[in-house]
Amino acid sequence: MADLFLVLFFVSLIGLITGLAKPSIFTRITKKEITRKKIGLGFGVAMLVFFVLVGITNEPKEKVAQPTQLQSEKEVAIGEMTEKATEDETEREPERNTEETGETREAIETDPLEVIEPETTNQVKKEPDTKIPAPTPAPETKTQRDTMIEIFKANALTKWGSDYEMVSYEIEQQTKAYDWIIKNASYADILTRAKQKWADDYTMIKYEYSQQADAYEWINQQTAHPAIMAQAKQKWGNNYTMVEYEYKNQVKAYESL
Repeated sequence: MADLFLVLFFVSLIGLITGLAKPSIFTRITKKEITRKKIGLGFGVAMLVFFVLVGITNEPKEKVAQPTQLQSEKEVAIGEMTEKATEDETEREPERNTEETGETREAIETDPLEVIEPETTNQVKKEPDTKIPAPTPAPETKTQRDTMIEIFKANALTKWGSDYEMVSYEIEQQTKAYDWIIKNASYADILTRAKQKWADDYTMIKYEYSQQADAYEWINQQTAHPAIMAQAKQKWGNNYTMVEYEYKNQVKAYESL
């Protein structure tokens, strides 16, 4: 611990010298105007505190070494006592075996028919556990909407980076467009083509779908000039906005003749 405070003391000393020489360094770091007086006061107090802590936490080596030496002597003494006890036990072991053998023979001779029955212990019957285990909760499943929101978030972060205001706005707009499509899209073929064109960009999918659906409904309401309408459909196919545009321009030119 003393080494740590010593390092911090030298770091404070370096900071003091650097700050007094060029205080603009700390101004850029803290983004506030710092004078040499503040730098000297701050680092001076820090140096004083760390110097005191170094003195407090730095224990003399002699005090540290003394308990270690006493512990070693104690371990040696315990080892010697253990060896003596082991030797005594070894010497007494044959005598014990002889005494036990004699006692066993005497017991057999005096009462040869005595049968020693093993002791019985009371056995407690355990009742089966009738508790019903708690049901395991089913894992949460993500809906299609949750999956799309994750995709919107990833795309927004890729597009806007650390501009989190625009990231949040992008996710909100994409989610609103997605909800609108789910609720209002009734022409599956038009929606499929819009998704193929714009992938996961649901703001553009919504715009494309709305334009194509409105044009499709308008085309179905037209009864005049069927030949011009047939030519426009043949030219632009299922691009209904262009079919509408082509039909209007051709009818306008035809009626101006």
